[in-house]
Amino acid sequence: MDRTGRGLTVAPAARPIRHLTVLYDADCPVCVHIRHWLLGQRPLVPLRLVAAGSHQARNRYPRLDHAATLREITVIGDAGQVWTGTDAFIVCLWALTEHRPKANWLATPAGRPFARAAMHTAAAVRHAVRAGGEAEPGAPACAEQCAAPR
Repeated sequence: MDRTGRGLTVAPAARPIRHLTVLYDADCPVCVHIRHWLLGQRPLVPLRLVAAGSHQARNRYPRLDHAATLREITVIGDAGQVWTGTDAFIVCLWALTEHRPKANWLATPAGRPFARAAMHTAAAVRHAVRAGGEAEPGAPACAEQCAAPR
């Protein structure tokens, strides 16, 4: 990963990353679908998925802007590293056995535009799904509409 990338705050490689925490919008069907997909992958680095803005997220990470974590994917490393947006997307792929080579390429200048395009597409789908009817606070994000991916 490029240590100088916008929003990328990778700590020096003093020790390997032992786990990553992914904050996701639990009231968004797209985010919940991606959460299920991540849980179905074989990790190289364990992923902990926590609802953004939740009591658990606020207690674990009191210095984060929790309103921002509901708007944009946020990933936190076990040494306090924080990635958002495109960088968070790349780090999630980097943590997965089958997707690490793709993540390494997406982190390069040649691959980065594709990562940004994927994030813009996901944001557009998320907006379209949510614009059709916002989930009520505290209601399940998907109900029966959003089965876990196979």
